[in-house]
Amino acid sequence: MSLAPATPGPPASGGAPTLCILGAGGDLTTRLLLPGLAGLLAHGGGAGLTLVGCGTDDWTDAQWREHVTAAFAGTADRAAQVIGASRYHRADVTDAGDLTRLLGDCDGTPVLYFALPPAVTVRACQALTGIDVPEGTRLVLEKPFGTDAASAADLNALLTRIVPERQIFRVDHFLGMSTVLNILGLRFANRIVEPLLSNVHVRQVEVVFDEDLGLSGRAGYYDRAGALVDMVQSHLLQVLALLTMEPPAALDADDLRDQKALVLRATGVWQDDPVRFSRRARYTAGTVGSRRLPDYLSEPGIPADSTTETLAEVALTVDTWRWAGVPFLLRSGKALGRPRKEVVVTFAPPPKVPAGFTGHDRPDRLRIGLNPDRLQLDLNLNGPGDPSRLDPVTLRADFGAGDLLPYGEVLDGVLTGDPTLSVRGDTAVQCWRIVQPVLDAWRAGRVPLHTYAAGSDGPDASLFRPAR
Repeated sequence: MSLAPATPGPPASGGAPTLCILGAGGDLTTRLLLPGLAGLLAHGGGAGLTLVGCGTDDWTDAQWREHVTAAFAGTADRAAQVIGASRYHRADVTDAGDLTRLLGDCDGTPVLYFALPPAVTVRACQALTGIDVPEGTRLVLEKPFGTDAASAADLNALLTRIVPERQIFRVDHFLGMSTVLNILGLRFANRIVEPLLSNVHVRQVEVVFDEDLGLSGRAGYYDRAGALVDMVQSHLLQVLALLTMEPPAALDADDLRDQKALVLRATGVWQDDPVRFSRRARYTAGTVGSRRLPDYLSEPGIPADSTTETLAEVALTVDTWRWAGVPFLLRSGKALGRPRKEVVVTFAPPPKVPAGFTGHDRPDRLRIGLNPDRLQLDLNLNGPGDPSRLDPVTLRADFGAGDLLPYGEVLDGVLTGDPTLSVRGDTAVQCWRIVQPVLDAWRAGRVPLHTYAAGSDGPDASLFRPAR
């Protein structure tokens, strides 16, 4: 699903974009960016694109092209044309002189993709403030956007010294997932669904992204972030915003991002009590499928005194007319036995079930699968045999698969100047504000760090359920 802006992006200075990947030899570039770009090219996107790699590796142009070719494996001739014209710069991205030379080598509108650690990205942006960047230059950043609300606001101020906000793309690849985009179609194109999504009919909402994977080589980043920052503060709050926002006038950047910002400003911790309504836990040794995982503290690169959580839960309120009084439970965990990636809307029971019916003990639920891409509706229907007996039934439908990988969707917006799928600066600040009370409570030791065996369903204690 591609979303076209109602108004054009910034004018190109010199024609088609030049995508400059800063951190060209890193894992993010190899594993996600280049395959996403290959898919975009294969489906006709990236018209006129020039690709430039930039990093500290001592590569020649030919070695860089070999690297790109390996990541582009199996793509069409059009990708080969991009590879053939691609080139590489060995540079210090925190040096103003090196950045000036890099920008001078751009054939068209420079698109600077910071595939770098956050601290290096900040230093590179500070260097950019001291040089004249070409008109229309776009900056593309990966999360996290700051470490709290204040640092996110400082980062916004730094970026807007370089280019206007509309030319800043804060990437959340969750917004490029087909199913997440399909939430908008499900809500706003179905009269039977949208009127039911309110506090009149909904008892609670869960947004869950439980994985069976462990650290997967990300110990350096993950131990600094943890599950709350890595998943809840970013990805899951973006999903919550799509679930709870009011209908935009149009699916363009301004309307969609305005509605998301409004609903996130109304979001906070349930009953303003981060101690009671949050939970954190960390996996110990166990078996996930056929894989044996060590205790988190025994994972390579994890310090022995780490207090980082690998599972985070928090209950939130969206204090708007539509949603006031409905608890939203956001959860994400690693090394769990049953991967569960879905949004679950649990409806309130009917006011009264006529006497004589039996078996209606399961609430109606709307389930939106985030992987696989599936819609499920749990209902109670008359089953075979006794017509007074109500049996639980699940109706299923598959969402249409998108043509592009999530990073392909993201890059399509970046290269066409459409910020619809990027996180706006004020929204980045709000997401930090929402989780800050939880972070403060955890860092102060007011919420215990539970444990769970890898391959289990999570902590042994019963999950909290906020009372309404």
